[in-house]
Amino acid sequence: MVSPVRRCSRTACGRPAVATLTYVYADSTAVLGPLATYAEPHCYDLCAEHSERLTAPRGWEVVRLAMDPTTTRPSGDDLEALADAVREAARTPSPPEPPPGPPVPRGGTGDPVEVARRGHLRILRSPEP
Repeated sequence: MVSPVRRCSRTACGRPAVATLTYVYADSTAVLGPLATYAEPHCYDLCAEHSERLTAPRGWEVVRLAMDPTTTRPSGDDLEALADAVREAARTPSPPEPPPGPPVPRGGTGDPVEVARRGHLRILRSPEP
């Protein structure tokens, strides 16, 4: 029978988990909060000792959510909601794509010809000899 208690994700630590850690790589942010409702594949459950000693790499920010010691089970997955909010806030609106210009003349210039665009990428065709 499998124990319903989730354990700390740290190697050789068998203590019960009390917090969940997730990373927002795009923002160089580590988010540590209450134990998530469900074990997620890209999150790490930590015991009290490891959550208190958590440090992040140089240049990264650690966001620590206040944990209420009176609650025995989280009411929702607030950690994932916070990570989604951080991702949304970090998104910068992409500049509008410029309208396609006039076709490039094919008259022996030896330059590649743009035939299509996909976002910031251009599809080029070699000039015919």
